[in-house]
Order: sequence, then structure tokens, then C-alpha cells
Amino acid sequence: MPTTIDISLEEAHAKASVLIEALPWLKRYRGAIVVIKFGGNAMISPELAAAFAEDMVFLHHAGLRPVVVHGGGPQISAGLAEKGIASEFRGGYRYTSDEAIGVVRDVLRNRVNRSLVTDINQHGNIARSLSGEQANLFGGRTRGVLVDGEMQDLGRVGDILEVDPSAVLDALDAGRIPVITSIAYDLDDPERLLNVNADSAAAAIAIALNADKLLVLTDVAGLYSDWPNRDSLVSVISTAELRELLPELESGMIPKMNACLDAVDNGVRNAAIIDGRIEHSILLEVFTSNGIGTQVVSETE
Repeated sequence: MPTTIDISLEEAHAKASVLIEALPWLKRYRGAIVVIKFGGNAMISPELAAAFAEDMVFLHHAGLRPVVVHGGGPQISAGLAEKGIASEFRGGYRYTSDEAIGVVRDVLRNRVNRSLVTDINQHGNIARSLSGEQANLFGGRTRGVLVDGEMQDLGRVGDILEVDPSAVLDALDAGRIPVITSIAYDLDDPERLLNVNADSAAAAIAIALNADKLLVLTDVAGLYSDWPNRDSLVSVISTAELRELLPELESGMIPKMNACLDAVDNGVRNAAIIDGRIEHSILLEVFTSNGIGTQVVSETE
């Protein structure tokens, strides 16, 4: 008895058109390292987290070499509350005490990272968990923050100053997807751990790996040149234009745009801010002509 396929010719042509549109990008990015900063609503929505994992697996099987870096702000706040530790922010940064850093590390490694690795490995044993303080991956020093003209202490919060990508390259060469926690060891005292900004960590590893692309998931459609005017969404911006616009941005966007700027200034071909609230937004950015969100390119691009 003949087998029937429950799909119309029109639907089949639509699927074929999508695949054909992806062809030049499949050729362009085959073998390329793409660093993705995982954050925002995608971290707390099971549906978005599952779609993100599918995107990583698709990139992997399409011949790209994805590297995931994550933070975990909401989960850290919940973990601290469970331990009776108040969350305190200074100048937009989480103050991290000696007591809190252990909770931060535990939440990032044993909750966020483990959950993400598990989601990816639903599709095969291809994700590998890495933490920034392991194998000399991220080395940093403590930093403060200027608030109302005065420098404020942030405790165990630091900037990444050194990156050793060997463990990440080993995972990639083994056919794995590295999933990296944004914790660093203190260069002044390697026994001490530092909480580092995940956007900055993603940029740092992208630079060290000479990545082709940096993608930063966030909870807005992209960069707006005149927020809250939603007609001012920027599709592509040069590093020169971004430097000029940076002082006018909302505080929440500054670390993300600084990460993109730093990456492109230091050899990453392009970086993009994309909307993590949209399922499969990463595939839309990488494999369609128009992309999604805001792309940052060098001044000579």
C-alpha cells in the first residue's frame, strides 16, 4: 500500500526555501568558532532554555563550533535568599562577600551549568561543563565601581585579565560544546574565587579563541539609538558609532555593548545582541540574510 505524507507541496517548498537561504551561511560559518552568552529570560524559561539547547545542537551538527558562556543573576539571588544572605547591588554590580562567593559558585556550577548541559545532552552526549576558575581558564583581579564620585568596594567581584583557552580548545577538538561558568580565580591569590560579569567573560574567551562571532542573548530586540523610541532599533553599527553612542545608553545595556565592542576591537569578526525571548533567535541570526537584533562590526567592515 502506498505511503502518504501529510504535508502540502506549498509547505514543502517553504521548508526547502528556508534550507536554501541557509546554504551560504552554512558554507560561510563551517568550522567557525561562535561564542554565545546565555542569559536573560532564556535562563528562567524551560521552553526557551530547551530551544536554546536545540540551537546549540543544530550549530554543532551544521559544522560550527559553539562555545557557551553563562551567568545566572536570578538563580544567584534565589540561592542567596535560601541561605539568608541579602542581595546587594552597588552601581549596577552585585556586591559579593566572602560568604556569598561560595553560593555564587555553587549556583552557577551545580544549578545553571548542570541544567544547561543536561538540556543539550538530551540530543546526545556532546556538552562539556567547564568553570572559569578551572585549568587557568579565567584569571582576574578585584574591581570597584564609581558611585556618585566615590569608589565603592564590590568584594569578590573582578575583571578578567588573563585567559588560557586550552581546556576550551581541547573540548572543541573532542567534538564537544563547552559550557562555561563565569567564575575566575584571583591572580593575586589563586585560592580565592571571583564573580565576573558573564558578558565580559564571553568577550574575553571569544578574543582568546579568535572566534568568528560573539552572540549575546538579552531581553530586548537589540540596541535602540533613541530608547524608548521602538522605531530606533539599530540593525548594524560600527565600532566608531557605538563608541559615540555608548555614554547615552541605559545602564543595563552598557556591559553588553562594551563586551561586543571589546570583542570586535580585538579581532572577533562581528558581535551581535539578539533577543533571547524569541525561540531559535540564534538560528535566525546566523542562518538568515537579515539576521535579528543588532550587529557590531569593525570600522573597516
